[in-house]
Amino acid sequence: MARPDPTQMRNQPALTTSSGRIWLIVGAVATVLIVGTMIALWLQLDSTLALVAAVISVGLYAAMVIARFAVEPLRPRLMAIAVLFWAQVLFALVAVIAIAMGVGAQMP
Repeated sequence: MARPDPTQMRNQPALTTSSGRIWLIVGAVATVLIVGTMIALWLQLDSTLALVAAVISVGLYAAMVIARFAVEPLRPRLMAIAVLFWAQVLFALVAVIAIAMGVGAQMP
């Protein structure tokens, strides 16, 4: 049987042999940055969307932690954590763009 190609995304160690701790560390850093940004936007622009995005970001990180300890098979656990991480980051990006578009629309 041929050895898996380590250059393919699905064969990366972070998705095959990791304990998931690195995903939680990176997720925690991302959560702090996202929540800080959203709170700053909320305070400066009084944007409810920013506050909602901060809460959803914390919720997605909590789901990452739950997945780390609740999903038993290694590969599905790592895939779930990775998907939740990217969902968190992409949701924050969409929220910031929506906030910026809302502010831009209000300018004379």
